Amino acid sequence: MASLEQQDQKVVYGLDIGTRSVVGTVGYMNDNQFNVIAQAVEKHETRAMLDGQIHDIGKVGATIRKVTDRLEQQTDIHLTDVCIAAAGRVLRTVRTKYDYEYPDGHEITDEDIYNLDSGAVEQAYQEFLAKNASDLKFYLVGYSVMHYYLDGYQIANLEGHNAGKVSVELIATFLPDDCVDGLYKACERANLKVANLTLEPIAAMMVAIPDRFRMLNLALVDVGAGTSDICITDDGTITAYGMLPIAGDDITEIIAQHCLVDFNTADEIKIAASHEEKVEYTDIMGLTKVITAKEIARVVKPKIDEMAMRATAEIKKLNGDKPVSAVFVVGGGGCVPGYTKAIAKEMDIPDERVALRGEEVMKDITFLNNDGIERDSLLVTPLGICISYYQEANNFIFVSFNGVQTKIYDNGKLQIVDAAMQASFPNEDLFPKRGEELRYTVNGKERASRGEPGEAAVIQLNGKPADIHSKIHANDIIEVKPSTAGAPGKASVEGIPEFKAKFNVIVNGKNVEASKYATVNGEAQSGYYDIKAGDDVKILDYNTAAQIAELMDITITEDTVIIVNNERGDANTPVYENFKIDFKDQEDVIMDYYKDFPNADAEAIRQSNQASFNNMDMEKHLTQDKNGQLSFEDLPDDDGTYVKSGTASDASEVKNILAHDLHLVVNNEAITLHGKADYIFVDIFDAIDFDLSKPNGRAIVTTLNGSTPDYMQPIHEGDKIEVYWK
Repeated sequence: MASLEQQDQKVVYGLDIGTRSVVGTVGYMNDNQFNVIAQAVEKHETRAMLDGQIHDIGKVGATIRKVTDRLEQQTDIHLTDVCIAAAGRVLRTVRTKYDYEYPDGHEITDEDIYNLDSGAVEQAYQEFLAKNASDLKFYLVGYSVMHYYLDGYQIANLEGHNAGKVSVELIATFLPDDCVDGLYKACERANLKVANLTLEPIAAMMVAIPDRFRMLNLALVDVGAGTSDICITDDGTITAYGMLPIAGDDITEIIAQHCLVDFNTADEIKIAASHEEKVEYTDIMGLTKVITAKEIARVVKPKIDEMAMRATAEIKKLNGDKPVSAVFVVGGGGCVPGYTKAIAKEMDIPDERVALRGEEVMKDITFLNNDGIERDSLLVTPLGICISYYQEANNFIFVSFNGVQTKIYDNGKLQIVDAAMQASFPNEDLFPKRGEELRYTVNGKERASRGEPGEAAVIQLNGKPADIHSKIHANDIIEVKPSTAGAPGKASVEGIPEFKAKFNVIVNGKNVEASKYATVNGEAQSGYYDIKAGDDVKILDYNTAAQIAELMDITITEDTVIIVNNERGDANTPVYENFKIDFKDQEDVIMDYYKDFPNADAEAIRQSNQASFNNMDMEKHLTQDKNGQLSFEDLPDDDGTYVKSGTASDASEVKNILAHDLHLVVNNEAITLHGKADYIFVDIFDAIDFDLSKPNGRAIVTTLNGSTPDYMQPIHEGDKIEVYWK
């Protein structure tokens, strides 16, 4: 019966709860030297654990109790507190890429980078939950940045660069609450209280890779029975964790099939063959047989090669898609001959850079009782579990976050932002929020005006001002007042770059500078118009003739003739950059051409018939023959009669200045009408092959831009017309 209390003796009790067995170690730290005073091992009587996951809490608890009883007998110490490790095989790793776009001119800071990382971790967590469809609680154990990108190009460090589209690709690792809960309950069944919980890869790292080596880019592979746990170091810290569901049991199953034995016997053959040339065994038929270590190596080689290939691929993935400098192997499964050489070959590094870690890494460990203890790679993880107790990290702690007790996995680098994430506090409530974006379109393309930034979250740690990067410890009290949003985005027509553009036109012979024309949802708006969400803004690269007239204070009347680039136009005719536009009276247009024909007394005609001229349409003055030539037969002379065609010399050579081509689409085919100043609907029958005298139906159907027209209705440039029999 134990007579001494654990707390009085200041010893640590570490348990490595594995798939095949439970290893217990009792010892203490003195002058940076860990002293082992007792060890005990018990195999599970049944498959109470599979792949590192507890399936039968009661049976695992009973095995833990047996180990504890043996250690108490060896030490005469009553053990009450235990240190344990969660297997790397229960970790959940997610690789994700997260994008964020900053406004032009923004310089990226450390806080921007941390915000980017946090967004990626949150995205990884959501992706994980979506795939697993689980209601379980998960703890963020750590994350490792693989690559940063700026505008799609990989970059080593974003800080200081002018922002654009930034991205981060990272691996985040989560620990499920049910695995932690199962370990705690199994220990409780054995009347033990959990004093510290770490991760098996971290525990192995404590012994296999000392702190002074962690500046190097190294990998540790802990090959257990159910899985291979992987840990990566670089720049003085652990950067990533990984797990592969392939390990020692896979080799044991091959031996069992080859030797025709049960699983436990095959496991014994595997262990014996690692240090003996020949192994004797009895198969299920009761026959005694002998197998050599070379034959076993030949049989299991394909599986070893597969294990090495998958381990190497996982290491490279965790390490940013590149090999590490060296690989250390621990655990019973890694003792199989040929495994380390296979990894070296796959990693393309020298054989000596992949090695088993055993006695050579235990220089700081003293075994006070050497009875039956072999200093090999199997002891690395159990010893690391004990040593991690003295690191004051790698455990679950409780903090108060906005009045709620929150359990967090302490990796020794905890900050307020980690507590916020574990408490499901929205990441966007930590950082200043911009006001709502104003989204609209300009010439059919989407535009957005960013809102103003708001105020950052107000954070207090134990009653004092803090920020998201403040370090936290057990029992800290954290209060976070969410950040606020700024004013929503706003924009005006005047602020659109295209609207400010000027262009030149020639008006009545003078060079004039005009502004481009803006409409919002089809209505003309000034530059002072405040754009609203969903507005459809169009900045046209022309003005209409009417707008040019307004700019020049020219009044367009019924007698005004608009000529654009020497062709007859109207108030709606577009006027583009460098176009020439003239505004003239009808009378002036006619008189400009009369002056070339002195035999026609045009001035006398104009003076004597002023009243009748003002009331006449231009085509009552000018007519055209079939060749488009002007005639003067409708012009009144002094006594009220009309000047007949040809009375002015060379009159037949004068072309109608008002005549212009008109381009239409009739029955889905482009046609052009020629030689007239104005066109009406019935004019199209001169240009299309449609015989009205030969009906091909009961009625003729006509449409003008989708509506039913009058035959005398004016038609214009670009009109769409249909004519067919029904």
